[in-house]
Amino acid sequence: MTSEDTIVAVATPPGRGGLGVVRLSGAQAIEIACGLLRVPKLPLETQRATRAEFCDPETGKTLDEVVVTCFRQPHSYTAEDVVEISCHGAPVILRYLVERCLERGARAAEPGEFTLRAFLNGRIDLTQAEAIRDLIEARTLYQARVAAQQLEGSVSARLKPHKEMLLDLIARLEAGIDFAEDDVAVMEWQEVVARLGRIRADLAKLVEGFDYGRIVREGLSLAIVGRPNVGKSSLFNRLLSQDRAIVTPIPGTTRDLVAESANVGGIPLRFIDTAGIRETLDVVEKLGVEKTFQAVADSDLRLLVLDVSEPWTEEDTWLLNKVRPLGSLLVACNKSDLPGRISPADLQRHLPADAEQGSAPPEVVWISALTGEGIPELQDKILALAAPARGLGPEGEFITNLRHQQLLKQSLQALDKARLAAEQKTPHEMLLLDLYDALRPLDLITGATYADDVLDIIFKTFCVGK
Repeated sequence: MTSEDTIVAVATPPGRGGLGVVRLSGAQAIEIACGLLRVPKLPLETQRATRAEFCDPETGKTLDEVVVTCFRQPHSYTAEDVVEISCHGAPVILRYLVERCLERGARAAEPGEFTLRAFLNGRIDLTQAEAIRDLIEARTLYQARVAAQQLEGSVSARLKPHKEMLLDLIARLEAGIDFAEDDVAVMEWQEVVARLGRIRADLAKLVEGFDYGRIVREGLSLAIVGRPNVGKSSLFNRLLSQDRAIVTPIPGTTRDLVAESANVGGIPLRFIDTAGIRETLDVVEKLGVEKTFQAVADSDLRLLVLDVSEPWTEEDTWLLNKVRPLGSLLVACNKSDLPGRISPADLQRHLPADAEQGSAPPEVVWISALTGEGIPELQDKILALAAPARGLGPEGEFITNLRHQQLLKQSLQALDKARLAAEQKTPHEMLLLDLYDALRPLDLITGATYADDVLDIIFKTFCVGK
């Protein structure tokens, strides 16, 4: 693979459709396209759609009427000459057009190669390249908005002041070493420590926001658990705003896992309706209970549903003790529209703080799956429990990429070492080693410095044609 090649690929999803787009990029892109198309006027006008005909090279007859758009370097997605040919979305036409391009000297593009060229040619930085992938894979409008802001360079803009402060500090210390005999002013130790503290505090804020950022990017899963007939399936349907699970007055109706995704506050949330947990001799229901425990263990959150129209039972206590050690837990007191037989005082007694784990009592929300009362509050509690940093805005105040988080942690560790060295008045030559160690991960995020294996991992996750 070389950037000297002209590459070609179908840029639209596989399958039939009204339109399909074939994209070329490289020095020969315009020449190849003009050799295959009958264009009313040459040369092709830049950034203007032109009606043309795709002709069969063997017979000269028209195969399809197309619209061709030309983008000349550097004003294109890849900063190279780019041609996009929009034809009817028949797979046979798209495939034949690509084959003819290959015959004329183009090469089939690798996954993500168009975006890789945009990065290598300085059109975008590495965080913007990753944001393009996130934008393509967005499942909610909120995800798309966050990805679009990162595509505009919000992450790089957020890191730029810190990199500049680090570079300024490095330059001053280097100057003090190189020109010591020229009486160059040396920065006071207190000033070095103060600067490092300011840089560290802001980077730490970005790292703390990753919990929410990860959820924005990937979504999360929530297992709904409880005794049979407490209203789990009714709540499941209410949260989805559709009748997805079967609801009957018969205990044990749900015997297998039922999963469905919904948009909650812009976050893709995968709800899992589980079998009611109880002692049973029914083989099918017993298998459902076993699957329930597996789903509960694998989920990001657990929602324990109680029926407050009935007294607290030993089964509720047993289930609470089984579920609570597995992770984040929220309690939904369902059927609040009926006369209550469990009071807030009862809940305080049965849901104490966990002294061994050092955790507070689980959050409790009073709801009615039948009437919808308390459902908005429940959704807010779910998001608040999943990500305490949810209050951060989408203007680059949080990161959504695990790679970025790990690199920021590396930078913070180096900054901690540098600050300790400065407090101990370690010689500048040793302090500079830690400062360079703090700067290098920031460069790896934006792509100022990069390794081939990092690029390989990032761009191979793209689809062909992008």
